[in-house]
Amino acid sequence: MVLMPSLGQTLFMVIVTTIFSTIIGFLLGIILTLTKENGLKPNKIIYKLLDALINVIRSFPFIILIVAIIPVTRAIVGTSIGMKAAIVPLTVAMAPFLARLIETNLDEVNPSLVEAAQSFGASRTQIIFKVLIVEALPVIVSSLTLSIISVIGCTAMAGVVGAGGLGAVAITYGYQNFNDTIMYSTVIVLIIVVQLVQMFGTLSYKKLKK
Repeated sequence: MVLMPSLGQTLFMVIVTTIFSTIIGFLLGIILTLTKENGLKPNKIIYKLLDALINVIRSFPFIILIVAIIPVTRAIVGTSIGMKAAIVPLTVAMAPFLARLIETNLDEVNPSLVEAAQSFGASRTQIIFKVLIVEALPVIVSSLTLSIISVIGCTAMAGVVGAGGLGAVAITYGYQNFNDTIMYSTVIVLIIVVQLVQMFGTLSYKKLKK
């Protein structure tokens, strides 16, 4: 059955991309939160540069981004085709998206909690990790869930340009060979995967919110 190996490829791309984009996205989101005008360490230059970079990357449709950064992809993984190559543009696309969500999540934390922590002599690091992230954790989980679902959709598009996975199966074995069974089976598998991710994310959110 061609769907099972392709499902494994999709899950591999999603998991690895989620790990890398979460690490990068968190770092960028924290820097944005720190350096904005009312942040803990305001820095207009750094904030504006990062803000502009994130906006530019997010402006690219993913299918165009894949092609646009082919030289970068080749420099990192040695090829522009296949699962490993797809992880580069997937991470480049998702990290800024998640960074913006993290920035928004941290901004929603009640400022009085930060002021209280500062009055007790907490350092910036303590405020970030013990106040902001802890308080924003439920909505951060929701943002991460949204990001993972977006990654799943992007892996389907990446399959069109040789990345493998369910997207490649739907196009190659389904659409191009006029096999509606495979094409719609692929869609159903993707729907199930997305529903499972959403369900797990919702349960995690509710548990953290208590």
